[in-house]
Amino acid sequence: MLIPSARLYAARHQLELAERLGSGKDGIVLVAKHKSGPADVAIKVLRWDESYQREKQAYERLREFEVSAVLGFNVPQLVGSDDDLRVLEMTIVKRPFVLDFAAAYLETRPEFPAEVWADWEEEKREQFEGHWATVQDVLAAFEAFGLYLLDVSPANLAFLD
Repeated sequence: MLIPSARLYAARHQLELAERLGSGKDGIVLVAKHKSGPADVAIKVLRWDESYQREKQAYERLREFEVSAVLGFNVPQLVGSDDDLRVLEMTIVKRPFVLDFAAAYLETRPEFPAEVWADWEEEKREQFEGHWATVQDVLAAFEAFGLYLLDVSPANLAFLD
């Protein structure tokens, strides 16, 4: 269902699908080339409506605040979307970057028991090692925009090195 949605979106928007940039539990991301436009874009097709809505709302919030980078980490810009197909079209960014807002919470930090937060933080400390303090600063900067990022990993919050 994801690839047919990507193809339909591409046909409707004069795009040519190219290579896959990534995939995960929430969906897939493909490069799309504008047939008559200046730059390539990424299109993300999400499996579930809840993930699609979370990610779309996050990008709309970032657009509202005119955010293209947070503490030097590039953030994709929303170019277009299709609610029926659950497709988001966005700019492609280079490292360092923050991607993937399908698990972001808007306005309020989710409530979990203290031990869940402790386990989450321990896992993130291990994943990011010496970069953990910077990751915490980036997460706090997103929180200032009312975005709470839970699904951070070195794949979607990527440093230059």
